[in-house]
Amino acid sequence: MSGGRSFEQILVLPVISEKSYASMASGRYVFRCHPSATKIQIRRALEEAFVDQKITVIDVNTINVHGKKRRRSRGQARVLGQSPDWKKAIVTLGAGQKIEGLFEGV
Repeated sequence: MSGGRSFEQILVLPVISEKSYASMASGRYVFRCHPSATKIQIRRALEEAFVDQKITVIDVNTINVHGKKRRRSRGQARVLGQSPDWKKAIVTLGAGQKIEGLFEGV
């Protein structure tokens, strides 16, 4: 376990974008993580999640992404809202390593 949380709670899901696909060629993977997860917890959770592939995490960079503010009108009333804040983790693996089956079924 990684700091009291399972790896499913720390690593929410992989980020699917053109930029993340391009960075996969150089061994960097992008994940959406729990907002209070630390770099050490993210490293341990990733190594625990893919223990059968025996990956080694070289570096973890994190970015706090603030949620977008939303406004919409319902008749005469304005409804204000905000999407939740989240954390993005960019994980660098060892040379020549890659995660197999990460985007299956996507």
